[in-house]
Amino acid sequence: MDAAKLNQLKHFVEQCKNNPSLLKDPSLSFFKDYLESLGGKIPCESPRNTKFEVESDDDDEGLDAEEEESEPVEEKGYESDEIVESDIELDGDVVEADNDPPQKMGDSSVEVTEESRDASQSAKGQAMEAISEGKFEEAIEHLTQAISLNPTSAIMYATRASVYIKMKKPNEAIRDANAALEINPDSAKGYKSRGIARSMLGQWGEAAKDLHLASTIDYDEEISAVLKKVEPNAHKIEEHRRKYDRLRKEKEDRKNERERQRRRAAAQAAYEKAKKKEHSSSTRRPGGMPGGFPGGMPGGFPGAGGMPGDFPGAGGMPGGFPGAGGMPGGFPGAGGMPGGFPGAGGMPGGMPGGIDMSKILNDPELMAAFKDPEVMAALQDVMKNPANIAKHQANPKVAPIITKMMGKFGGSQ
Repeated sequence: MDAAKLNQLKHFVEQCKNNPSLLKDPSLSFFKDYLESLGGKIPCESPRNTKFEVESDDDDEGLDAEEEESEPVEEKGYESDEIVESDIELDGDVVEADNDPPQKMGDSSVEVTEESRDASQSAKGQAMEAISEGKFEEAIEHLTQAISLNPTSAIMYATRASVYIKMKKPNEAIRDANAALEINPDSAKGYKSRGIARSMLGQWGEAAKDLHLASTIDYDEEISAVLKKVEPNAHKIEEHRRKYDRLRKEKEDRKNERERQRRRAAAQAAYEKAKKKEHSSSTRRPGGMPGGFPGGMPGGFPGAGGMPGDFPGAGGMPGGFPGAGGMPGGFPGAGGMPGGFPGAGGMPGGMPGGIDMSKILNDPELMAAFKDPEVMAALQDVMKNPANIAKHQANPKVAPIITKMMGKFGGSQ
């Protein structure tokens, strides 16, 4: 197993020993189950908010751990998904809705004559007599006949609606009241009958509206009496509706605000993450040339012992670069380098201590080349064995860099 991973695991176990409540975290339930399967017992402690600290020898892993800690966590269980409305205590009795087949209605296309109108009024008279005797079924039959003879009469429908109310059939009463109001939108009896029928079904708000309209058109004591029962319930329902509309809006506003905060936090975390990565990449240069020679070149090339870190050997480059007559064939355009690097015959005692490293470090081309793995591999190959320079003189990427570096060395003499 990777040594860094083992160190992290060891550190995590130490944290669990110091604070067993960490194992209460739902995300660690698999680990808790494993410990218990081995016979372990988790101490009962109140959970504390503790962050996991992860030690790592690798800068990237440490950065990733910090990013995970800074990742915004969405709140869970903050509020219930639905607002449960309380019951409303209402006064007054309601009846069970009648589900009888729709009653017979009049045919509006029938032509109404004087004779049929008179016959309709006669049927209505018979219905009123039946009503006074409490014979509601009979009254319905007479009124249905009256409607068939004169289907354009709003009062016939409204009267039949009032009989259905007495029979506690509010749905049929509402159908007749609607028919009356279609014929005559100002039918006070139509609004009154529909308002009373709706109150019987517990439709308090709609009932109050109909009864107020009826009272405006033609006030009577019966409407006033019904309104005294209907209005308190209608007000309670309206207040209840407004209260829960307000609560839902407040909840929605809180939800939107939390979402805005979450997005701001996510944007801030992303910014910090990018900033840390940029900082890490710009500072992760362990001495010396970036991507270059390990160990760095502190204070220029030492006057003795060669270049620490990679460049070989005390005593510099024995014998200099090969050949008293320069490199075989020379680098292109150089005409060869007689005697190798300055100091003809080699560099006993290492590269001169007077080399100005700023010439190299301030050269953009060289600094860019040091980041190229191919160039660096070639330079290190030459430094290990100067004779290997011949292998790279035909490489158009490597040869100019070596030539330029030798020029820098030569200029410092």
